[in-house]
Amino acid sequence: MSLPTMTGVGRLTADPEMSFTQSGKAVANVSLAFNSRRLNAQTQQWEDGDVFFIRGSVWERLAENVVETLAKGMEVMVTGEIRTRSWEKDGQKHERPDLFIRSIAPNLAFAVAQVSKDAASQQNGQGGQRPAQGQQRPQGQTQGRSGPPPQDDPWAVDKAKGYSDEPPF
Repeated sequence: MSLPTMTGVGRLTADPEMSFTQSGKAVANVSLAFNSRRLNAQTQQWEDGDVFFIRGSVWERLAENVVETLAKGMEVMVTGEIRTRSWEKDGQKHERPDLFIRSIAPNLAFAVAQVSKDAASQQNGQGGQRPAQGQQRPQGQTQGRSGPPPQDDPWAVDKAKGYSDEPPF
């Protein structure tokens, strides 16, 4: 039997938080809220209905991209598997639902995004690894956005024309 999968549109209730496992894998924790906002036909005012809060985890290269791209308050579209996270604290066992996020993106109905390939995908690498000892990424600088796209990039855009004449396949 497979785990339940959830796909929905929600809001980030905090900035994504990045950390690394002991083996060096990147993981970001994401707090989400989903609500059922409706227009009241009598008052013509928007009313918030029930709210569902859930924390999610994003791993490896996706985690790094999430931390670089998303921020508190953004509306996102998310897909993932609902799991039970268990831990023990002060001798007591605790459990809560957790969303293992497979895909997450800003909702373009409320944001503008400039999409570019990250450095790891351009090099066919796995990414998601901690920078080498003593190396830090400059704050606010994103990977893979500093140079021109590779010559064989099917999604490259001719900046003079604003589009590519070649289909991406």
